[in-house]
Amino acid sequence: MIKRDEILRNLSRYDLNETRIGTICSHSALQIFYGARQEGFKTVGVCTPDKRFVYEAFQFGKPDDYITVDEYRDLTKSRFQDELLRRNAIIIPHGSFVEYVGAENIKREFYVPTYGNRRALEFEGDRRKMRSWLQEAGVKVPKEYPGPSKIDRPCIVKFHGAKGGRGFFVADSEERCQEQVEKRIKEGTLKESDLKEATIQELIVGVRYYPQFFYSLMFEGEVKAGEGRVELLGIDRRVESNVDDLYRIPEQQNRPPIEPSYVVTGNLPVVLRESLLPKVLDLGRRVVDASVRLFPPGIVGPFCLETICTDELEFITFEVSARIVAGTNLYPEGSPYSCYIFSKPMSTGRRMALEIKEGISKNRLADLLS
Repeated sequence: MIKRDEILRNLSRYDLNETRIGTICSHSALQIFYGARQEGFKTVGVCTPDKRFVYEAFQFGKPDDYITVDEYRDLTKSRFQDELLRRNAIIIPHGSFVEYVGAENIKREFYVPTYGNRRALEFEGDRRKMRSWLQEAGVKVPKEYPGPSKIDRPCIVKFHGAKGGRGFFVADSEERCQEQVEKRIKEGTLKESDLKEATIQELIVGVRYYPQFFYSLMFEGEVKAGEGRVELLGIDRRVESNVDDLYRIPEQQNRPPIEPSYVVTGNLPVVLRESLLPKVLDLGRRVVDASVRLFPPGIVGPFCLETICTDELEFITFEVSARIVAGTNLYPEGSPYSCYIFSKPMSTGRRMALEIKEGISKNRLADLLS
């Protein structure tokens, strides 16, 4: 296990005037590189040979330099980490970074200074810990079932990891759950052992909203939490294939039913009724305060709450994404909320770069890294 002292020793060798912001070329990398450039940072992208052309296609979103790897898991090898250290790189962990490199590999082997609190990834990656976090925050969460035999109503069955909804399914009985599992085992998309790690939650009827927050240690503000403030930077909804468009397909006799799929393929921007903002801001504040108690200094930087708003205007929170989420890619020049906080266009990517810049200026960069 990499100790924080080792990371801080590596940071102490950095020339902070030459600090670079880096990440792997996937997920929200265009936004991260673009936002870093807006705040005056050079950037470094870790990329596989087949993906480089994508970033070269966007001149303001590409990194200044590349480190080429055969696969992203190679990033834990010493020669690549040492190259990042040589370039004074601060790594931004996004969903693909966590999924491809591996949360355990990051904790055990990755000694490059990383933006945020690595312990947050531990709570994000373990659904039981995540639920305890939400319960500590005092927010309303869906009912959960300890196993398929307890299913007594429509439930959604979720599996471990940041896989963008892949493999999720709905079942209303133990028999139906087992049918879905067996089908996916035959398809090779699921292993029998995966069911032991599955989370079974009641299916809440309502509208899905994904508010994107930022917990700042460098600035003070009205929504106080921990040692800083909570900012609402945007809200999105996710476009899922194929569940969002099944209603377009007419039912036909003698045809097997089409199984709904929850794989995320894109995102849509959302603006809430203004009267709902107090509830959303309170959700963010509660989750941050709980994180400070559970794993100090808390969930540093960007995070997203996955919620459903019922027809009684009650928000049910079912997950926390403890990092930048892909829905923030909607707002590279700022959102309908960030424009009321900052006098310049502020994406989540740029917001992280601004926080790092403030950390350097205030001699508090170590407070933002792990």
